[in-house]
Amino acid sequence: MADTDLFTPVTIGDLTLENRMVMAPLTRSRAGEGDVPTDMTATYYGQRASAGLIISEASQICPEGKGYIQTPGIYSPEQVEGWKKVTEAVHENGGKIFLQLWHVGRISHESHQPNGQKPVAPSAIKPEAQSFTFEGMQDCPEPRALELNEIKDIVKQYGIAAKNAKDAGFDGVEIHGANGYLIDQFLHEGSNERDDEYGGSIENRCRFALEVTQEVLKFWEPHRVGIRISPINVRNDMHDSDPESLYSHLVEQLNAYNLFYIHIVEPFADDHPFSLNREHKKLLAPTLRRLFKGLVLMNGGYDKRHGNMAIEKGLADLVSFGVPFIANPDLVERFQQDAPLNEADNTTFYGGDERGYIDYPTLAESGKAA
Repeated sequence: MADTDLFTPVTIGDLTLENRMVMAPLTRSRAGEGDVPTDMTATYYGQRASAGLIISEASQICPEGKGYIQTPGIYSPEQVEGWKKVTEAVHENGGKIFLQLWHVGRISHESHQPNGQKPVAPSAIKPEAQSFTFEGMQDCPEPRALELNEIKDIVKQYGIAAKNAKDAGFDGVEIHGANGYLIDQFLHEGSNERDDEYGGSIENRCRFALEVTQEVLKFWEPHRVGIRISPINVRNDMHDSDPESLYSHLVEQLNAYNLFYIHIVEPFADDHPFSLNREHKKLLAPTLRRLFKGLVLMNGGYDKRHGNMAIEKGLADLVSFGVPFIANPDLVERFQQDAPLNEADNTTFYGGDERGYIDYPTLAESGKAA
């Protein structure tokens, strides 16, 4: 890895990424009626096509999988048509884009659910979390525990959504197994108290994630599939007594599928501004890196220096950037030139119009190009 950095291409099978800078999945809550991506969405992603890979904002696989206002879906014909405009815009600008498959589980609200029903989850445990609604942030209610047959149906819905992503022209898909959403809820004992084949032991709690992966692989080649995990993240009321054993088992099982990558949400360096070492928590990325046979994509507040450091030290093969890509459509060029970055306006992150979405200037537009 000594001669490899963020700007080094990488090829897996018939898929070549021009650099190792990945645009992280970023919820922006700007979908149109019917949770359909709009022309503005296509412009947004097309502007950022210089990323080695774009991972789309999380997109619900079914109506019950929604947890926030105006997030796009990937289950209706209209949504597929909307996404086609996005993939065409990215491809016309020379980019690659994966769709992130999402089911929020209990991180939702009755106002998002069909017929105002309760959100679903592995167990009926109310999370200390909130959902973004048209009435503002509201507490998530106690969810309804899924019946066994319903779990099997949701696994199939992931497969249908994966096929829809292919029909929409995506280059691959990422399974969202992080940040306290449905797959993560099955993994962690703090949100999963089931006593059937999906609960109890680590092996059982990993079953749903692995079944989803198997279903998605019915529609995509392994090198076109990644999965996102957040081993030590407590977001959305996640907790587990032994995350190292849990995620070590999960990653070892994922090796059987020859996936493109695992996408780990975790800062790694002691001097990283968001390093969890400051809180004396054990980082699991180095352990998972040793266990996983595919590529590792790291995420967690990285900048250029820390991204290159992760690659140089062999912890990561690729690095994903979130907020920097929001404010800098030409982030790759800016990193290459060590140019100043636009500052992100966090008041426009979620919801709204083109402001803070497609109006950030490039270097050329701001007159700062080298």
